[in-house]
Amino acid sequence: MDRIDERPRLLITGSSGLIGQSLIDRFAEKYDICALDIERSENLPDSVKYYEADLTNQESLSHAMDRVHQDVGGRLASVIHLAAYYDFSGEPSPKYQQLTVDGTERLLKALKKFEVDQFIYFSSLLVMKPVNEGDSKIEEDSAIEAKWLYPQSKVEAEKVVKGTAPEIPKVVLRIAGVYDEWCHSIPVAQQISRIYENQMESHLYPGDKTHGQPFIHLKDVVSCVASAIEKRGELDSYEVFLVAEPEVLSYERLQSIIGNEIHGKPWSTIRIPKMVAKAGAKAKTAFAGDDEKYFIKPWMIDLADDHYPVEISRVCGKLEWSPNHRLEPSLKEMIGNLKRKPIPWYEENNLQWPGEEQVSGAR
Repeated sequence: MDRIDERPRLLITGSSGLIGQSLIDRFAEKYDICALDIERSENLPDSVKYYEADLTNQESLSHAMDRVHQDVGGRLASVIHLAAYYDFSGEPSPKYQQLTVDGTERLLKALKKFEVDQFIYFSSLLVMKPVNEGDSKIEEDSAIEAKWLYPQSKVEAEKVVKGTAPEIPKVVLRIAGVYDEWCHSIPVAQQISRIYENQMESHLYPGDKTHGQPFIHLKDVVSCVASAIEKRGELDSYEVFLVAEPEVLSYERLQSIIGNEIHGKPWSTIRIPKMVAKAGAKAKTAFAGDDEKYFIKPWMIDLADDHYPVEISRVCGKLEWSPNHRLEPSLKEMIGNLKRKPIPWYEENNLQWPGEEQVSGAR
């Protein structure tokens, strides 16, 4: 039996990742936290209970959940499910099914022995169909059209969330691209590094330069989750929210801001045919050395026209939450950190440092 004087308990999967660690930092003083991941974070507070768990393995997950039940009892205020497979290579992987889809089902079934007030699932805004014409905005009830493997796996996992353990109230958060002052957004970091190094590709784009995708600051993601947990007794049994900043910076606007912040001048961007861009991407990938990774893949070029203007009134209204940050001013902080500490910035964003001589020559 749970004691009435005990603090509410959270279970967080994928706890060692950027979002997981940020949630733990925010919630550790208010909640008792059980952290599940395949590896323990070096920064895990002593007050947080860690459980090694591989969601692709039934025995591993069952063992971890048995230990959770034994250690903290059968009541969980909220389960925040972050663990998923994510890869920009575009290559098929069994982990999309094993971890993102089947792992979610295993977790929900394992939770049947608990009394769970709420299950929060981290999905992606990219499950939505882009709006490439007209002035309409994407809402929670808009069409679904995941165009590559990662969002496709999220669509399948959402089906699992809705259909498994119906007795558990669910919140699905379709999150936009997450960033912070050190960037930690793969596409934005790639765009900044191309301009920083004055690569030829930084002046070329195969899509509509006026289109773009929304983003969301890491701190706003955390505050959104905090609001969802606090209102867990007031929400419907199955909720879906789009979580993003209301403004979408176009690719052209991003280019302009980044170019001005780094080089002090506007950054010219020329639209090129998709066929030419694909040929270039294939050649770059084919001739990259063993220690080189070329980010732009041919499949990405087909998505260059996609536009994701969003309407976030539902999440703002139901959770009494709104994002406090915006990407445009945050870009100045990102690039300020890049200028002050370029090598650590590259390391933080898993980018290969090109060398001081190459960077100095480009600037």
